[in-house]
Amino acid sequence: MTRILLTGCNGRMGKVITDLAKEDPEVQVIAGVDVAGEGCGAYPVYPGFDEVKEEADVIVDFSSPKVFDTMIDYAVAHEIPVVVCTTGLSEAQIGRLKEESAKIALLRSANMSLGVNLLLKLVREAAAKLAPEGFDIEIVERHHNQKKDAPSGTALALADSINEGLEDSYDYTFDRSQRLEKRRPKEIGISAVRGGNIPGTHEVIFAGTDELVEFHHVAYSRSIFGKGALAAARYLAGKDAGLYSMADVIEG
Repeated sequence: MTRILLTGCNGRMGKVITDLAKEDPEVQVIAGVDVAGEGCGAYPVYPGFDEVKEEADVIVDFSSPKVFDTMIDYAVAHEIPVVVCTTGLSEAQIGRLKEESAKIALLRSANMSLGVNLLLKLVREAAAKLAPEGFDIEIVERHHNQKKDAPSGTALALADSINEGLEDSYDYTFDRSQRLEKRRPKEIGISAVRGGNIPGTHEVIFAGTDELVEFHHVAYSRSIFGKGALAAARYLAGKDAGLYSMADVIEG
């Protein structure tokens, strides 16, 4: 049984994690930390880390960048691994992740979905095979009209994974409206669509001559990120210090 301390437990993803953990016999949320200090009754919730009494095997962090440094301080002091799901971290905070990974096990991913992380691996392998054969690469992502950032972090992660398979030799193109020229061979086009309540959708297109290869992923609910976070928690508990990724979870 993996004992989880859940930060940001009163947020939308925190509530998803709480519900999923109830159905998972291999994990238990033993306590939560949230600035609101209010709980659902399933476990004690504290407004700060200094008040936590329970002993956790791993922290699952769905809080905010404002809480990040305090959370890492607590994790290092108590030698607890952390699954970092919080987005919007500063460069300094990302740098601190690398620094503190020498002391505790840390896992961070741009997307906690197991499917997306498998897709990252597949498109990297596909790019290494198809790009040298003249295939053009495009990424199209679609999201609901409430999403503020564009392109999505997942689209950028897909582009980075593809570029990794191509020895970082490609450039990213976000807008062609000001260019009167044909498509450059070594570019990855990234397009964003926003509208209605479209579920998070990512397409990676490899377009060759008389041949088209497409990878497609749709996120119909937040539960896929919660399931990935719990899988990461089970994997990370008891691991040696180091910086891990969802690729490690998938590969076991």
